[in-house]
Amino acid sequence: MHSYDSEYAIETENISKVFRRLSSHTTLKKAFIDLITFNKNKQVKMLKFTALENVSFKVKKGETFGIIGPNGAGKSTLLKILCGIMKPTTGRIAVNGSLSALLELGTGFHPELTGRENILINGLILGLSKKEIMAKYDEIIEFSGVKDFIDEPIKTYSSGMQIRLSFSVAVNVNPDVLVLDEVLAVGDAEFQAKSRKRIEEFINGGRTVLLVSHDKKSILDYCSEAMLLYKGNVVATGQTRDVVEKYEEIEQVNFNG
Repeated sequence: MHSYDSEYAIETENISKVFRRLSSHTTLKKAFIDLITFNKNKQVKMLKFTALENVSFKVKKGETFGIIGPNGAGKSTLLKILCGIMKPTTGRIAVNGSLSALLELGTGFHPELTGRENILINGLILGLSKKEIMAKYDEIIEFSGVKDFIDEPIKTYSSGMQIRLSFSVAVNVNPDVLVLDEVLAVGDAEFQAKSRKRIEEFINGGRTVLLVSHDKKSILDYCSEAMLLYKGNVVATGQTRDVVEKYEEIEQVNFNG
């Protein structure tokens, strides 16, 4: 990921992602047997699935940008590419500054290590020094509400405890860019309220937030600009209200169809 233009926190250019899998008529066992027996007359049939196609967008520094779309639109694939978890098949990405992401439950956590050890590892991955992480330990643990279990292995945590600790690490390392994927409705009412307050502090503090959701209300509440993904393609980009209205048009067509 290389910096292009300092005006932007995130820049993507023609991002595409193609997955390949065995056809429904070719079992993994059959393909393996053909491979080890050098059966040249048998060709393993692979099917291609395009999850993203020529996706381009820019997010200005200090902007809260929304990505919206139905399940299967390619939102999670795009986020994994932005966060470096997955490589695009084609295209270029630039992230200017440090990026912290809260994606799927427990992403980046090692189940055998304790909560405290995972905080350290995640902080190091995000580019903090050990000294910087130690200075934030108490704040991270207090915010998460899992203090009594912080020295227990992550595998013993409930899903709610894991998401609280994940969120706490993501928002307390003070990243330049915060990426959130469908997390605003996770946890109990008290934690949801605390999470929303912290996100609002990020927004009001001039940080860049990328919010990904299929929930129109969250996108409307927080985002000034948005992008609509549908079947791996960018359908609309611009003012959030206009993008959400386009999403509603697609929903109506699909519902009537």
